Amino acid sequence: MGLFDFFKKGDKVGADSAIDSKEVLKDTKQSGDNRDVVTKLSYHPQWDVPLEQQYVFNFLANELQPLKPNQLSLSAINIEENPRTGAWNVKAFFRSSLPEAIELGEIELFILDKDDKRLASKMFNFKELGIIPAESARPWVFEFDQSSFESGVTEAPKEEGWKIAFNLISLRGHQLDLDETWKKQLPKDQQEALEKIVKDLPKLGKTEVNFTGLQAKLQNDKSLHVSIFIRNGNDKAINLEQLPLEIIDARNKQVAKGSFKLDPILTVQPNTTKPWTFIFPAQLVDIKGIDLSRWTARVPQE
Repeated sequence: MGLFDFFKKGDKVGADSAIDSKEVLKDTKQSGDNRDVVTKLSYHPQWDVPLEQQYVFNFLANELQPLKPNQLSLSAINIEENPRTGAWNVKAFFRSSLPEAIELGEIELFILDKDDKRLASKMFNFKELGIIPAESARPWVFEFDQSSFESGVTEAPKEEGWKIAFNLISLRGHQLDLDETWKKQLPKDQQEALEKIVKDLPKLGKTEVNFTGLQAKLQNDKSLHVSIFIRNGNDKAINLEQLPLEIIDARNKQVAKGSFKLDPILTVQPNTTKPWTFIFPAQLVDIKGIDLSRWTARVPQE
């Protein structure tokens, strides 16, 4: 089945999901006015669209609501399930109300039901859509295979109001999540230094939570003060109430171990890294031969 075969005369444009283009594009020319932007139908330059299919695309494009300036939008049409594979072929218009042509890279998309509950998520390479002209709408089919479905989801949404939407959390990139107490204590240049460290850390998996050492200091009272990065690769916040933690030094020896009750609960926002300091009292620290030239913080597996 070719792409054109998915779009039929009976199709209707459904819910629209629009975002500010600044969420995706940092250095693109922006429009300064506030008029409604009526997007024009645009075909991929490699397409040879039959006359009858042009009629279908024009009919659907005419149903699209205007956008505000400088927006990117996904306008849902409908979903066809592949009877052989169970995949969802999601028909939509990708639209831009920017005043210049754009080309995008990899972006994660969601399928949401009418109550904004997530049904599926998948990364797509928007380079395949080609260059999108200024103020235009390009029809496309996004295939969500079964591996992209959320747990327990077995069928496509039947009720109106479902959406295909951008994952804004992934669009903004991984960020530093600095607690208010740290913001008050740290000078601006040190905050910026932390942001650079976070930016340069290895990329996390989509569901990965990682503990990365930042600074460890043995105090005069033989307590150990350890600052670590708590890194959350999920697109949902994590809440830490109790955290068992051990410190392994350069000799690969455990030099501290304890369990920390976090009150109030420590929340790490989606796709962010939060620095936090843990203090191991002297009785939980083995200082004999301790070598903190390299060290690792980890949650013990017991």
